[in-house]
Amino acid sequence: MHIALEQHDPTDIATVALKAYARITDAWGLTLREAAGLADMSDSTWKRAKKPGYSGDLTKDQLLRLSALIGIYKALDLYFSAPLASDWMTRANTGPLFGGARPVDTAIDGGLPQILTIRTYLDALRGGA
Repeated sequence: MHIALEQHDPTDIATVALKAYARITDAWGLTLREAAGLADMSDSTWKRAKKPGYSGDLTKDQLLRLSALIGIYKALDLYFSAPLASDWMTRANTGPLFGGARPVDTAIDGGLPQILTIRTYLDALRGGA
């Protein structure tokens, strides 16, 4: 038996991911520098990438970051009510992963591994672990 997997155009995937991420950065109230840092882009690249019609390529790392950040956004929305859901990433956090720092700062400094750790942490909160 052969199952055909639907192939998606990488450009379409990047377009959708960037559109979602731009909305998330607005919801979280991130600065240009914070949004660019989370996505592992220069400020000027992020300025271009968040606009419709961006034709640049995203690296695998950048796509993984955006995917994880979309997951973080969803987990926050499910676990917390407003306004905490939108403020959580930019509030100082005394939890064990953050040591008083803002989650957004630890994610920028720690890169993809820290972003994935935050996502796992929030998924565990949602699951009651």
